[in-house]
Amino acid sequence: MKSQIIDLRSDTVTKPTDEMREVMFHAEVGDDVYGDDPTVVKLEQLAASMIGKEAALFVPSGTFGNQLALFTHCDRGTEVILGEDCHIFEHEVGAASIIAGVHLRTLQTVYGKMDTKRIKLAIRPDDLHYPETSLICLENAYSNGAVVDLDYMKEVYSIGKSANIPVHLDGARIFNAATYLETDAKEIAQYSDSVMFCLSKGLCAPVGSILAGSKEFIEKARKKRKLLGGGWRQSGFLAAAGIVALEKMTKRLHEDHENAQYLANKLSEIPGVKVDLSQVHINLVFFQITEMRRSPEEIENIFKENGIIIFAPDEDGMMRFATHYWVSKEDLDKVIQVMKEL
Repeated sequence: MKSQIIDLRSDTVTKPTDEMREVMFHAEVGDDVYGDDPTVVKLEQLAASMIGKEAALFVPSGTFGNQLALFTHCDRGTEVILGEDCHIFEHEVGAASIIAGVHLRTLQTVYGKMDTKRIKLAIRPDDLHYPETSLICLENAYSNGAVVDLDYMKEVYSIGKSANIPVHLDGARIFNAATYLETDAKEIAQYSDSVMFCLSKGLCAPVGSILAGSKEFIEKARKKRKLLGGGWRQSGFLAAAGIVALEKMTKRLHEDHENAQYLANKLSEIPGVKVDLSQVHINLVFFQITEMRRSPEEIENIFKENGIIIFAPDEDGMMRFATHYWVSKEDLDKVIQVMKEL
């Protein structure tokens, strides 16, 4: 049932569809820690197949999945190469220092891509004074909305292979990236040794993410998931929604992308609003109010008074709107009208 509230903060706000609620109600469950939950097993097998990996593991969140990957790949005191504005570094509460005990070596990015020459130079030589490089992390789609091309991913993966360093992919929105690139998600994931993707970001599942990789990697990760308190019991109720998310919701993401393009085009027509239309790759629209005549709090409240929930703009006027299953084109027309009035 559609809410009267229009929520543009993120695609994480998506609520389960009626079909999801129905399958959750009737899900066959067991104790997943003992491997006895058939619905979880089905979800993990489906996820591994769709992403082109040997095995998969159902985890509570995207941050959990990324940090579990670092915890499984890396020895304590080693170093991870990743983008300076990637999700693992920027938005995961510094967890890598606490859980995996690793040092993060960040490199500058341009639209989600690190300079591959800098990646090669960042790999530590065997020296008493340096930590060992244990992992390279990529992200696709990037949290700034950019989708990186397959040639770049292939090149980074080759760098890792040449140095015997695994590559982990934060693929929280990998199905959005695949939709933009007009390819299959497994074509993106092939250039990584492990991949995490979310079931609750734009796919409407209420909870959960997937970590996938080799059977050996997932076997190690399963034990470390238990160590972190992520051992599920009758989690088939949640996995049932995840199955619907993968089988059906991944196939409609182009609608969200089309709505994002529509929103971006309309916003760009408003005087005082600046949108980089070339970077609207997925369902995220970043833009700037170049003439801030009201405070960020006032802008947020005006939208709220009109039944629209947003994040207040930064002090420099930067904003992000996210389109998703529960936002229609008619909703966006209302959003655009409020922005014009502002």
